[in-house]
Amino acid sequence: MSEPQYKRVLLKVSGEALAGDATRGLDFDVIGSVCDVIKRCLEAGVQVGVVVGGGNFWRGLKDGGDRMERTRADHMGMLATTLNCLALADVLEQKDVEVRVQTAVEMRSFAEPYIRSKAIRHLQKGRVVIFGCGTGNPYFSTDTAAVLRAAEIDADVILLAKNIDGVYSADPRKDPGAVKYDSITYEDVLAQHLQVMDSTATSLSMDNRIPVILFALKDPENIYRVVMGEKIGTIVKEEQ
Repeated sequence: MSEPQYKRVLLKVSGEALAGDATRGLDFDVIGSVCDVIKRCLEAGVQVGVVVGGGNFWRGLKDGGDRMERTRADHMGMLATTLNCLALADVLEQKDVEVRVQTAVEMRSFAEPYIRSKAIRHLQKGRVVIFGCGTGNPYFSTDTAAVLRAAEIDADVILLAKNIDGVYSADPRKDPGAVKYDSITYEDVLAQHLQVMDSTATSLSMDNRIPVILFALKDPENIYRVVMGEKIGTIVKEEQ
């Protein structure tokens, strides 16, 4: 068996990806497939932290729009991420994977408050740590939360599992001439306003020199392939 490319990873899964083709709610077949692959990564000796979005239930800015105060709409989004965290944790436990949910907003009845040292200790013991509620602050996306947690736990890489298979020069759904990049720098992502992550998340990953690999979750096996060093999707990193 080949050795994994990375020892500790932060997996960011969009909420929409967990909904499967329905785009709303939860598709437990999809979640089960993701959890199977996470378990394989653990068995290969990789430590896995997970940040989950909440867009399959609620997206603060998009769904609240001008009908709600932005802060409250974002608070609802934090709760939406927690629903996904608990669902993911339950399926992992059904597969005999030890897991801890930590939330940036205290919900002690069913999750640990986020504490960096405890999160790292859980990872070292082979547990999956799922981080909920984003950063705990409005106006920050779950992509930014993923980069923040990756920096805090000293992750080797951020695995960005979304509904698109890489970074393109334009939206491939609108522009048939869009070119997919195998590799691109943080600076080019920002300069070209490419939709990898929001600019705050991209800048934070650049400042902390954490590479980001974006790939499609449609085939959950991609998570394992990336961890093992296979060239999947697009890697965003420093210029070399």
